Amino acid sequence: MTVHSVILAAGMGTRLGKPWPKPLTPLIDGRTIMRQQIDNLTKVFGDRLRVTTVVGFKLELILEAFPNVSYIYNESYDQTNTNRSLLKALRLAPPGGVLWMNGDVVFDAEVLVRANELIEADQSFICVNTAVVGEEEIKYTVDQTGYVALLSKQVTEALGEAVGINYVSASDRANLIRGLAACDDSDYFERGIEITIEQDGTKVIPLDITDLFAVEVDFEDDLSRANAHL
Repeated sequence: MTVHSVILAAGMGTRLGKPWPKPLTPLIDGRTIMRQQIDNLTKVFGDRLRVTTVVGFKLELILEAFPNVSYIYNESYDQTNTNRSLLKALRLAPPGGVLWMNGDVVFDAEVLVRANELIEADQSFICVNTAVVGEEEIKYTVDQTGYVALLSKQVTEALGEAVGINYVSASDRANLIRGLAACDDSDYFERGIEITIEQDGTKVIPLDITDLFAVEVDFEDDLSRANAHL
């Protein structure tokens, strides 16, 4: 079974304030954020893996650093949010389910090991951390059956945070494409997931990885946490 993985790396990373694309941020072990992502993907999925990266801001730096993956260009990277990058990727990816992640997530490879069972079952999911609920993070709640109900920064009485590693099944992919297309340019891709849940009844499992390390590097404090873990 081929695992199609998409890394969203088009953004400008203004909150971290580096002069390069955020996925190229160096980590304390000598790798970049994106290098550790690809290393983890390769470690878990091996020859089954196919990686596509959505690029925009200073894309030539990413192309030079990773010449052996496929690329999609988001020409509106400075005017749109992650929903448009994911929409392009899902429209162009080969048939089947798609695993995707934000290009700024530092995480244990064990996250993908845990996710693999749901990937093989072709079940849509989002990875979540139930230990913290940050004000600026994407938060979630569930319905009575345990599937994701709401997913946004505005969620109240949230159960935890989304960590930026997700999967859409082959059967749910067309619905997610429609949901993303209905988003405003400024929306995060999570809004597209919400729309598919609201309009199509899509079943999305919150995969709990609280006991494993995963952090989205938005600020220097996040980078310090990632380096302390490494």
